[in-house]
Amino acid sequence: MSITHASRKLSPIRRLVASLETNACKQPIVTKAILMACFFATLIGHSVFLSVPAEAAEALAQATAPISGSIEPEIVSITVPDAGTFGGDIDMRAEIYKPAGIGPFPTLIFSHGRTADRLDRANLKHPIPKGHVRYWLAKGIAVVAPIRVGYGATGGPDLEASGAFINATGVCTSKPDFPHLAKVTRDITLTALAWTRAQPWVDRDRILLEGQSVGGFATIATVAAQPPGVIGYINFAGGAAGWPDRAPGHSCDQEQLREVIGELGKTAKIPGLWLYAKNDQYWGPDAPGDWYRAFAAGGSPTEFVHAAELPGHDGHLLMYYGGKLWSVHVDRFVKALGL
Repeated sequence: MSITHASRKLSPIRRLVASLETNACKQPIVTKAILMACFFATLIGHSVFLSVPAEAAEALAQATAPISGSIEPEIVSITVPDAGTFGGDIDMRAEIYKPAGIGPFPTLIFSHGRTADRLDRANLKHPIPKGHVRYWLAKGIAVVAPIRVGYGATGGPDLEASGAFINATGVCTSKPDFPHLAKVTRDITLTALAWTRAQPWVDRDRILLEGQSVGGFATIATVAAQPPGVIGYINFAGGAAGWPDRAPGHSCDQEQLREVIGELGKTAKIPGLWLYAKNDQYWGPDAPGDWYRAFAAGGSPTEFVHAAELPGHDGHLLMYYGGKLWSVHVDRFVKALGL
């Protein structure tokens, strides 16, 4: 590990998942085995159809302090102006989780990733894994997790389409519009931030941003706007235009993305933590470091952690599988922020 510093009909499996979500996952006492199964259920909700081995459950358990009882979200709608196909407003669905107490709480805004499959985007149910929510609640930090426009229950047009395309031979045949992607994801995140800071249970001047994959890129784009109240951010495997089924380890137009991220770094002043695994099948082992160096050249106080490979798994899922690898760094980062 390297660290860099700078300034339809349910299948039998789905029936099992539904049963877990309805029963076992809501029990006041959750054993490690049940936790593993519940985590698997969460992944299926994200259209990530992978087996969850014992070491993955153990890693998640170790990275998650115990929270008794079920954690069910409050569902709210956040108005996103002018985001509709014909310019109308869209109600963006968001999940809200609060720690025990009356607040106000420091609060984390989580930005989910993106899949190339249109149906998977439309079927997104939960924007953040429950295990990850537990990690933050154990620290006394509330969580706001929107489902962005173009996904799941929020619906609406696919504002985030960048035009990236990788053909069947693994060649990128287009020039993605990464500046557009940065703008639309930034604007939606800023809308979520404004709503969050207006809530009486939120400590409006102690906000964290966190994102995974395209959500990580959205987070980087947002901090470049110097958003009010944000004291730090975490980027899990952030990037754009990856298609590992066609081009494992190499996304579309990585060089252009480096330039765009470098421009964002010129205006970002908020402390950040970037976390990637060396066997990330979306970006490969080298591009994340290049993106980080381009960003850090602007003087942003950002730390880069290149975690070890995740054996048998795509390192792009570091946040899901790699609790042993990232929790120590996130713990330290959050403590340094005074949280």
